Amino acid sequence: MNRFLVFFLTTALLLSACGVVPVPARDAAPATEVPTAAPTAIPPTAIPTEVPPTTTPEPRTLTVFAAASLTDAFGDIGQAFEAANPGVTVKFNFAGSQTLRTQIEQGANVDVFASANIKEMDTLVAGKFIAENSAQVFLTNQLVVILPASNPAGLKELADLGKSGIKLVLAAKEVPVGNYSLQVLDKLDAKLGAGFKDKVLANIVSYENDVKQVVAKIQLGEADAGIVYLSDTVAAPELQKIDIPAENNVVAKYPLAALTASKQPEVAQTFIAYVLSTDGQATIKKWGFLPVK
Repeated sequence: MNRFLVFFLTTALLLSACGVVPVPARDAAPATEVPTAAPTAIPPTAIPTEVPPTTTPEPRTLTVFAAASLTDAFGDIGQAFEAANPGVTVKFNFAGSQTLRTQIEQGANVDVFASANIKEMDTLVAGKFIAENSAQVFLTNQLVVILPASNPAGLKELADLGKSGIKLVLAAKEVPVGNYSLQVLDKLDAKLGAGFKDKVLANIVSYENDVKQVVAKIQLGEADAGIVYLSDTVAAPELQKIDIPAENNVVAKYPLAALTASKQPEVAQTFIAYVLSTDGQATIKKWGFLPVK
């Protein structure tokens, strides 16, 4: 064997034993490039979104001064209005309209005024507390004679109010219902005979500051009769009553308006709109008032 061939074979065996197998450069295969996988897109629904924080309505207080006769109706209206306007609290002050007007003139913080007569509203308009032509009549009312549940005096008709010894209660003449009562007595004087009004007035045992006080006197049996609004008999169904005919009665008009100095003018107008709305007027009617719509 050729010595060169022997040398080549011997070298190959030695390299094989070392784990190295020489490969001619011209026989090497080109390196294969492994493609990089494309990133997987996140579905839109999987992308986290920022949830806005829950906002709590700013607390606001609406102060309403209202005639005492509106206590029950406005109590219901206030609750409904608060439910429809989160964050708003309605604060009521119920009293005789003349008392409320005086408090407003003295600087009370008020947003809305509801009077049982036009006179008190006009006085506030003249004093620039309420804008001219802003007041709206939102209901009407009429008068009725009320008697204790047991009717101890046995009164049956309007003429009985002039009997000697009868104890009667009226609101003071400065109070809207008191003034309306005097107007009714003037009309009855013409119907039942001159002197009837004087006989009735001679039977008065007290004059009260608002209509609710008149009702309370009759409920307690401290008088035999009183003259109040028809709506008051809805809140006191246990009392007996003597109706006053329409021709001898009066129509009490109740105006409503926002104060020029209101700290919540937008809320005040929203409240007035609710009172005039179908729902508000339904509540007015439920409590015995005559709605304007």
